[in-house]
Amino acid sequence: MIHPTAIVHPSAKIAEGVHIGPYTVVGENVSIGAGTVIGPHVVIDGCTEIGRDNRIFQFASVGAPPQDLKYRGAKTTLKIGDRNTIREFVTMHCGTEDGGGETVVGDDNLFLAYSHVAHDCRVGNRVILSNGATLAGHVIVDDHAILSGLCAVHQFTRIGCHAMIAGGAMVAQDVAPYTMAQGDRAKTVGLNLVGLKRRGFSEATVRSIKKAYRLVFRSELKVEEALEQIGKELERSPELDVFVDFIKSSERGIAR
Repeated sequence: MIHPTAIVHPSAKIAEGVHIGPYTVVGENVSIGAGTVIGPHVVIDGCTEIGRDNRIFQFASVGAPPQDLKYRGAKTTLKIGDRNTIREFVTMHCGTEDGGGETVVGDDNLFLAYSHVAHDCRVGNRVILSNGATLAGHVIVDDHAILSGLCAVHQFTRIGCHAMIAGGAMVAQDVAPYTMAQGDRAKTVGLNLVGLKRRGFSEATVRSIKKAYRLVFRSELKVEEALEQIGKELERSPELDVFVDFIKSSERGIAR
């Protein structure tokens, strides 16, 4: 299961059924869950915990120290869940003391070639980062979000669930759930209706989200006024609560 040219530290915790390819390097404080397949020329370092049934392709760098000038060598972590696909030249870094000490990646995500997850990011489940998509430090990406090729997300920004970011976008403010954003200093341009349909949202739920979207993004109301109108006009639902709560909790402001 481990190629003879791979260098695996004796203290690394390697579960049964793990495949490690030629010339791959696995550091001392790494643990790798059962069924994970690691290609050739991969470097896994730092205090990195990798779950089950992941696939890591050649030349990926996982668990390196953060690219942060304030980092002084503290023992911080990277935690990766199950069934993720990490393609060629992907980079994922450990956290920093100032950011809580850990970078966290959930389950069933797809990271295409050259995408980057910086220190202290939190990536949910079933997220797609297309080729060259880049997360700066402290970014949160919620479940089912899609970041298209060559887009970049400013530090401390949040991408809501089921949101879609267009290729080449520069995201400097939070992107609300269910929406699509594009452009340099990305702005919201519509709802991700195709994505909602594919994920089984009912017609009634989509209608409710459309009404809430129009109040926040297409009316002349201030954000606080729009949220007040949503509370008065629309029946509450878990999906609508996600939309409203996200906007209420935004610290960087919503990309309207």
